Amino acid sequence: MNPLSSCTLCPRLCRADRAGGKTGFCRVGSTVLVTRAAPHRWEEPCLCGEGGSGTVFFGGCNLGCLFCQNRAISRGEAGIPVTEEQLAAIFLSLAEQGVSNLNLVTPTPWVPHIKAALEMAWDKGFWLPVVYNCGGYENASVIASLRGYVGVYLPDFKYFDPALGQALSGVPDYPARMMEALREMVAQRGEPRFDGDGLMTRGVIVRHLVLPGHTDDSKRILGYLHREYGDSIYISIMNQYTPMPGMEGELARPLTEEEYAEVTDYARAIGIRQAFLQEGGTVSESFIPAFDGEGVLPC
Repeated sequence: MNPLSSCTLCPRLCRADRAGGKTGFCRVGSTVLVTRAAPHRWEEPCLCGEGGSGTVFFGGCNLGCLFCQNRAISRGEAGIPVTEEQLAAIFLSLAEQGVSNLNLVTPTPWVPHIKAALEMAWDKGFWLPVVYNCGGYENASVIASLRGYVGVYLPDFKYFDPALGQALSGVPDYPARMMEALREMVAQRGEPRFDGDGLMTRGVIVRHLVLPGHTDDSKRILGYLHREYGDSIYISIMNQYTPMPGMEGELARPLTEEEYAEVTDYARAIGIRQAFLQEGGTVSESFIPAFDGEGVLPC
């Protein structure tokens, strides 16, 4: 049965007949949408290297966060349609550009297509580690199906409080689903591994974007991750929250230096050692690349 005939790729379980032209929450159908495929140098250092990370930005998203910086693509309103064969060609093209890995950004709606494209690329000599860069709202069973495909998992851990998940992404079960998916990710990848240049080839990096006015939730997330996983994962604590038009209350302003310091000081105090921190003026649209179709090989 075509998995897109009654889509349950994410925990929303829309059961939309995407194969038949319908759309679910992610607002995309059955043809892969890619908005950009190019080297990206603003990821964690162990993912970039000299050549950058080979990012493929997909259209559509199963979260739709109110504060999303990538609204141009996450709402499924942008993107160039590609076949699985052309997606494989994009993967190979990035590898030929000397990137450090293949970084799949918001891949959740496209897991079946990505697996097929990777198999085609492998048949043609593709060799890079694959990074699964997602929002954390994943079905553990779908993550399990990626065993053997993904080298590095790079999920967000957005909220510990279910009320925040409901208010900002419409998913009160976000923490529970994230924890289940993360257990599967860590079970698959085990201890982090790096090559001779310090680039991660396997492992898990959990990202957390500190939200203005919500440092207590951030500390609950960090405490959970350290208790459960210790040094078997890396944690990336991000300060790059950028207020988007229409945001209200605390989320209408940038994160303060004091708020970020409160969270990072807490991380140090509880013994987190394997963490990436951000410094200085990261509240900038420089972290939002132009979704102009660069590197996409269209139908």
